[in-house]
Amino acid sequence: MQIGYHKLKNRLFLAPMAGVTDLPFRRICSDYGAGLTFSEMMSTNPQVWHTEKSKLRLSYHQDVGINAVQIAGSDPDEMAQAARINVAYGAQLIDINMGCPAKKVNRKMSGSALLQYPDLVQRILTAVVSAVTVPVTLKIRTGWDQKNRNCVEIAKIAEDAGIQALTIHGRTRQCLFDGNAEYEHIKAVKQQISIPVIANGDITSPQKARDVLDYTGVDAIMIGRAALGNPWIFKSMEALLESDSIVSAPDLDEKCSVILRHIRDIHQFYGEEKGYRIARKHVAWYLQGIQPNSDFRQTFNSISSAAEQLDVLEDFLNFTRLDRKNVRTTT
Repeated sequence: MQIGYHKLKNRLFLAPMAGVTDLPFRRICSDYGAGLTFSEMMSTNPQVWHTEKSKLRLSYHQDVGINAVQIAGSDPDEMAQAARINVAYGAQLIDINMGCPAKKVNRKMSGSALLQYPDLVQRILTAVVSAVTVPVTLKIRTGWDQKNRNCVEIAKIAEDAGIQALTIHGRTRQCLFDGNAEYEHIKAVKQQISIPVIANGDITSPQKARDVLDYTGVDAIMIGRAALGNPWIFKSMEALLESDSIVSAPDLDEKCSVILRHIRDIHQFYGEEKGYRIARKHVAWYLQGIQPNSDFRQTFNSISSAAEQLDVLEDFLNFTRLDRKNVRTTT
């Protein structure tokens, strides 16, 4: 798999997710086999480029591989300038967001709202591609609503503008995350353009990943929500897709070790005051795969100290491991 001059280790990508794909999470997903990970979405508003929040989103470590940064906006000149600034900060690939369905993003005529205006899409893509020497990619949805699925038209515009790869989330903006992903429209796009196409949406297991690749003929897949609390999904997917083998999920000991490492990294990355707040949602996602009916989440969320969070979490995970071992011994 190759995007521009970047040679990727496999066909499995971690989707850019606001509030999720920070450096600690990208590093873990990369360790478990994600071939490309994207930063959280960066606004093209120049007033926020130098804020602490933006600096954190731009944080990069060579452990995550290619430094891919996603930008969002609606003004071609601002988008071009944002791309140049991010490349100057170390971005090795620029991804343009035209797929986000959030109202607060769409109200600014950004994200998937742009799919309503193909001429503006063309101007933005041309401006950004011309502004930088690194590969530029694009993420879209199948259209604005079910009566206006124009993903094939947008894909052709993207290819003509010099976009190096196209990711398609298989829903319209109107669908948000409801219903089933529309893989038939992703397949139609793949048949019409020659640049790499990446499928996104509802890919939650290794078998589903292979089925989507086989049906659509795309070059790669992108995993979003299925990786929340489950970063090891990339390892099992890579095994099936690249070597036709089955790799089980890590055992409980390994999972617990990863969870503790992740929370420590979050505390260190964000600092005491913000770190313990960010940690809460990740622990909630991890619990879904370990103790989904546990009351521990409520206990954990009441803690306002990073050190105490780690102590309580480690005690809970140790108890969970011991309890599982006792159950196996007595059955």
